[in-house]
Amino acid sequence: MAIDVAEFYRRYGPMVLRRCRRLLCDEQEAQSAMQDVFVNLLQNQDRLTGEAPSSLLYRMATNVCLNKIRAAGRRRELAGDEVLVQIACADDESRSLARAVLDAIFGGETESTRAMAVMHYVDGMTFQEVAREVGMSVSGVRKRLRLLSERVKVMDKGGEG
Repeated sequence: MAIDVAEFYRRYGPMVLRRCRRLLCDEQEAQSAMQDVFVNLLQNQDRLTGEAPSSLLYRMATNVCLNKIRAAGRRRELAGDEVLVQIACADDESRSLARAVLDAIFGGETESTRAMAVMHYVDGMTFQEVAREVGMSVSGVRKRLRLLSERVKVMDKGGEG
């Protein structure tokens, strides 16, 4: 069954626009990128399911924005998102290393936990805002992100020794 793009736009459009604004730091480009995300969604609606829509749209928004950054050849500093920009602009070897690090961090995590981490740590959303976006309780979001943080700390300590 095809997803309802109009409903996704109404419900998740503001979240997608915030993500695009954060990555592009330009209102017109952010608006354009948001439109591109929903055009892509419309073009692929028959192939997609309605599972984890916020995660899907966050990933799509991030990819669209990073493609715009690459296409424009931008190398500007984007506070809080420099890692994403570096990954987007990296050569194949650096991109493979970055992918390995991200896979190690998020490999065992659900798509919703990944989206929550991006919303909270990258986009600076509060636990309340994240909970509202993903349809969970604040305590549930806090617990998942605490467990993710603890897992990363354990990984980091393992790499030091």
